[in-house]
Amino acid sequence: MSNRILAIGDIHGCHVSLTRLLELVAPQAGDTLVFLGDYIDRGPASREVIESLIELSRHHKTVFLRGNHEVMMLEARNDALKANLWGAVGGFEALISYDAEYDTDWPSKIPAAHWQFLDETKPYFEATNHIFVHGCLDADIDLEAQSDTTLYWERIDTMRPHKSGKQVVCGHTPQHSGEILDRGFAVCIDTAAVSHGWLTCFDAVTKKWWQANERRETRSGAT
Repeated sequence: MSNRILAIGDIHGCHVSLTRLLELVAPQAGDTLVFLGDYIDRGPASREVIESLIELSRHHKTVFLRGNHEVMMLEARNDALKANLWGAVGGFEALISYDAEYDTDWPSKIPAAHWQFLDETKPYFEATNHIFVHGCLDADIDLEAQSDTTLYWERIDTMRPHKSGKQVVCGHTPQHSGEILDRGFAVCIDTAAVSHGWLTCFDAVTKKWWQANERRETRSGAT
């Protein structure tokens, strides 16, 4: 089997879906697993998700991108106002998973290894024929010059083919149909896991995909 580049969409605390998906995909030693961000918030098991991703990184080649929900959690760490805003859009559920929902000193309840994981998330990942990002890319700007707003917050709706000619693989824009959105120059694999949808893994090279949900159901196919 050739080495695969496996992109995994927005998890949002859906640990059952993540565990089942990894069982289905069965990552091999030569694979690169690129997680597109939004590991936390809204779903029931943010802590368990991060713990599992840290463990996975010990045995496989992994790339962890930053999503807008990681941005909000990191900004909330030292800003009470931003903490309130984050809590209102899913952060409260994340804090419940850490048993820190009503604790004013909640940052101290997050394990140091989890803060390190969040701090070390990356803005994008570039491969030979693909660019992986959480939100969007400005078509006319080099990767290193992309704004945080574009990378983490803008949606695929505004995306045009990037100047590099590479296909973009992104998350962030939930596809409530559960189907991958394939525009040719860009593919969105946020299939709304936390909204009773599916968590998707997408092989960027072969275009094969796998999905799992919180009911432990699975399915697979190819675009």
